[in-house]
Formats: sequence, C-alpha cells, structure tokens
Amino acid sequence: MQSQSLSFRLIISATLVLAAFFGLVSLVLENSFRETAEQALREKLQVQIYMMLSAAEVKNSGELSMPANLPEPRFATPGSGLYAFIQQPNKKLVWRSLSAVGLVAPAPPLELYPGSSEFLPTEQGRYALHYHVIWKNVAGIEREYFFTITEDAEFVSQQVRRFQESLRVWLLALGVMLVFIQFMVMRWSLKPLRLIVKDLEAIEEGQKTHLDGQYATELEGLAGHLNVFINIERSHLERYRDALGNLAHSLKTPLAILRGCTDSFVGNKNTVEEQILHMDKIIEYQLKNAAAKGAQKSTRTVDVSTTIKKISSALSKAYVDKSITFEMNLPESCQMYFDEGDLYEIAGNLIENACKWCASTVKISILTDQLKGQKNFALLLQIEDDGPGIPPGRLNEILKRGVRADENIKGHGIGMAVVFNLINLLGGKLVGGKSDLGGTKWSVYLP
Repeated sequence: MQSQSLSFRLIISATLVLAAFFGLVSLVLENSFRETAEQALREKLQVQIYMMLSAAEVKNSGELSMPANLPEPRFATPGSGLYAFIQQPNKKLVWRSLSAVGLVAPAPPLELYPGSSEFLPTEQGRYALHYHVIWKNVAGIEREYFFTITEDAEFVSQQVRRFQESLRVWLLALGVMLVFIQFMVMRWSLKPLRLIVKDLEAIEEGQKTHLDGQYATELEGLAGHLNVFINIERSHLERYRDALGNLAHSLKTPLAILRGCTDSFVGNKNTVEEQILHMDKIIEYQLKNAAAKGAQKSTRTVDVSTTIKKISSALSKAYVDKSITFEMNLPESCQMYFDEGDLYEIAGNLIENACKWCASTVKISILTDQLKGQKNFALLLQIEDDGPGIPPGRLNEILKRGVRADENIKGHGIGMAVVFNLINLLGGKLVGGKSDLGGTKWSVYLP
C-alpha cells in the first residue's frame, strides 16, 4: 500500500490508536494489580500481627515475653524475607524474630495512634506493617508497643512482573487480531470505491459506456455526477467529430464548383470569388456549431428564394457535364428568420444529392400557404429529381450517419444525416417519398 492511499492511512491510524489504547490499558491494569497485590500483602501481614498479639504475654513486672517458636515457620528462618519486630515508643527494640537477626528495625510513624495500623514501604526495599498497641496486664501496668512485620518487596514485584508479562502477551495478540479485523473491515468498507475505480478503468478501455454498478448509498451521487460528466464529454467529442465531418462534407460542393471553373478562370471569376466567400462562411458556421452548447435562434431574416437560386446556379456549374434543367417554383421573395448557414446546409445537401442522382431534371418548390395538416410549420421546401429514386425501405436508413444509398457512388454518407439532425434541432420535419418525376422527393417542413 502506498503512503498516499486511503487504505494505508486508515490502517496506520487504526494501529496507532490501538497501540495508544493498549498502552494506557496496560498502565492502568498494572497499577491496579500492584495496588491489589499490596493490599493482599497488607492483609496477610495484618494476620501475622494478630498472631503475634495472641502469642505475646505481659508479665506482672510489665515486661513483654514472646514464645520461642511462632506458628509461622518463616519467622525462625534467617533471611526468609518475613521479619517481625516489637519496639517501644522510644525506639527501644523489645523483641525481634530469629529471621530478623542482624537487621535494623524500621522506625514506626510518629502519628500512629493506639489501635491503628500503617502499611508503608521501607528504605530497605521491603513493605512494613506497623501496629500501635497499649497493653495493660492484670496488675494494672500499662505498656505501649509497636508491632512491626516486614516482608521483601520481591513478593509483590514478582507477582506484578508475571502479570505484566502475561498482560503484554495477551494485549499484543489481541492488538494483532484487532488490526487484522480492522484491515478486513476497511477492505470491505472501501470495496465500493474499488468497484468505481474498476468501472472507470473499464470505461477508459472502452468496455463500458457509463457507471452501472451497484454502489453504496453514499457513492450514488458521485456515480451519477460522473455519468453526467462522462456523457457531456462524450457528446462534446461526438459534436467535434461530427463538426469536422460536416465541414469536410460542406466544402465538397464549393470545391467541385471551383474545379469546374478551372478551364476558364477569367469567365468564372465572380463564381470563384463567390465560392471562396461561401467556403469561408461554411468554416465559420461549422466552428460556431462545434463550440455551441445548444440550439440558437436567429435574429436576422434570410431570403430563402435568393439563397436557393444561388445554390442552384453554383451546382449547375459543378455538374455542367449533365446539363441539368432546374425547374423553379419559388416566390419572388421569401423572408424568414433563419440562419443562413443552416439554410445552406439543408438546401445545399438536398439539391446536390438531387443533382447527383437525377437524369436531367431537378425540381425545387417553396410553399408557404398550402401546408395541409401542418399548422405548426411556416414553409415547405420540396426538392425532386428524375433519377432512379431511393427504395422506400431505405429512406429512413440513409438518414443515419455513414450510410449511402449506393456504395458505388463516391461520398461520405453524412450529408443526409447532417440535414436530418439539423432540421430536428430547428424543430422541423423531413419527409422522403416518390416524386412525380420518377425519382426521390424530399419535403422539408420548417417552422
């Protein structure tokens, strides 16, 4: 795992938190166990104090006497670790056990009042329990004594050490197990993120088109926004690709016209200049469409009749070898709010196709007041030819991008797709059918 990954950061964070937690737990438990062991030792020494009190006697003279042997055998063994002392308030040693020979009796605390006890560590590394008692014999003589029992601190230290070793082993094993569990939980929790990454890689490799997996609720919004972003980028790419294809297709006709004028450039100078200007407008129009984010409405009017006449005149020179007869049924003027580039795309492609497929005649009509059953449209443009025509079953098929009516005829197969898409964007309708001339008739309804 890399240091910048979420998995690495989470596992390191969990490990540090668990280490700190177990360290504090170990410290608290060790201190608690030490206090418990010390309390147990105090109670043990308290029992020994009571045993010494029951064995001690005060003679009539007031002197304290102890038996030679006590019930606890360790008191009779030198260096056994258990030692007993009896002192008077002036620190005078009255009695010591055989195990305490050669040892200095610890001084009892001065604030210890009769009948009470005090448990303290000593400077010699032992624990001492002091008990203050006032003894009165049958003769009425009172004596004050301090009973002290000490035991080596090693007794408590060994218990604490064994507890520490056992505790650390268990805490280490528990910590490793919890880290492993945390790692598994983390991998399970991050699985939706890995699934999104895998699906994004599949999209990048072209195996998928969008994020379609079953994601966690918290990631559904992210997946949705990513899908929107992917769709927008894909639509932008398709629009740019289409715009380049449209540009190349739109320049075909002006280039064909210019090619037809090469034999006599002087006589066709105006035509050449007109087509060069037209090509410049086409490039500007296609670049504008490639950058546009949606349909735009024109605020300028264009004379549809004049534009169609220009297109027909130019195409007659491009197809001069066919001697095409153009039958025009156009009003003198037909002003419409329309983008001139859109009109050139629609009418230019349809008229050029008619010129390409006709035998000798192309008929162009504009109707503005005879739109039967088409109340939502203001203009009907009809373009017909006397060619072989398109089979009715293929009329819808050739509207797809890249499909040509005849594969043997040169072309890119995008002209009709451009016309169809552009008419739909403008809110119009394109209808194909059989012409009375024998070829194909295209009817363009424009709002």
